[in-house]
Formats: sequence, structure tokens, C-alpha cells
Amino acid sequence: MEEVVLRLKELLFPSIADVAVLSVDVDIEIVRVDAQCIADGAVCPVCGVWSNRVHGSYLRFPADVPSGGRSVVLQLRVRRFTCGNSGCARRIFVERIPGLTRRHGQRTERLRSTLAAVGLALAGRAGARIARVLGASVSRSTVLRLVDALPEPEVPAQRVVGVDEYATRKGRHYGTVLVDIETRRPVDLLPDREASSLAS
Repeated sequence: MEEVVLRLKELLFPSIADVAVLSVDVDIEIVRVDAQCIADGAVCPVCGVWSNRVHGSYLRFPADVPSGGRSVVLQLRVRRFTCGNSGCARRIFVERIPGLTRRHGQRTERLRSTLAAVGLALAGRAGARIARVLGASVSRSTVLRLVDALPEPEVPAQRVVGVDEYATRKGRHYGTVLVDIETRRPVDLLPDREASSLAS
């Protein structure tokens, strides 16, 4: 039995240490995975002091990546610890499992990144429809919010820049657009078409 539980842990959480799978319950529509953190203690997020004094625990139910068209929900038991630093502003804190969940998160990091990738490819409505087909029911607003939360990509320095003008009100208000010629992406929009704005 212990070997089966270890294989389930390797299958479900291959890159996450200190998480043990206790049981898996498969239903017609939902797969429930009972898991908990098995680390000896945790580090206080405010002062950074290590603590192994358990104050209590509670259950979290983050959604995970669907499996075989079924929704996967973790029943994750997380512990509260008492901070060992008497001068710390936070006396009790909750253990964090990096790579699995975020603070106050309703989804695992894997599901967040999957939905964000679907949103990048298909945007809101179409992304929500594909996510529903895959087994993760989310709204189009959630898909767009996950895409919006992604960090801005690194933009390399432009070597060749094209300059053109655009009209906000034809015949009255004009601006300048700068375009990276190699990638064909806009670099900047200037509010006018003066040479001094372009030079700066």
C-alpha cells in the first residue's frame, strides 16, 4: 500500500517536495485527492524564523488540473504554526507549499498556468469554452484575469525602429507611433508629432 501511495505522489506532484498523498477518491465527475504537507516545520513569512510548534490545522480545497475529463480537487490539510520570535508582529502563520498553491488561491499553480496558456492562445470566451471541455469550468473573466496577472515579457532592445504618425481625430490631432521593424510590434505611442518628442 505504501508503494502505491508513493507512486501516486510521484504521479500527482512530481516536482513538489514535502507533500504526501493520503488517499484518492474517484467519482463519476470529480477526483478528490487527500494530501498534506509532511515538512517538520515552516518559516514565518514576516520575520523568517523557523518554527515547528503546530498551533492547529484546517482544510483547503484548491482545484487542480483535470484528469480524464474529470475535475480534480485537492483536500489539502495545512497547518498553522506559532512563530518562535517573540518580537514578530505575526504570532501565528500558515505553512506555504511553494509550487502547489498561493496565499488565498482557489487553484493550484499547475491549473493557473494551464488556464493562463489557454487564455493567451484563445482569449476569454473561447478559452473558457475549451477549459470547460477539458474539465476545468471557469468564466471568461477568470481566464482574462489570469492572463492579466502574467508578468510582462522581457523586451529586447530594439535595433531598427520605424516611425509613423496616426490620427486620433483626422485633421486635428495626430500622434507618433514607434514600431520595432524586426518583430513588427509597436514600441511606443507618442501624443504628438513633434520632433522634440521623437528625439527624447
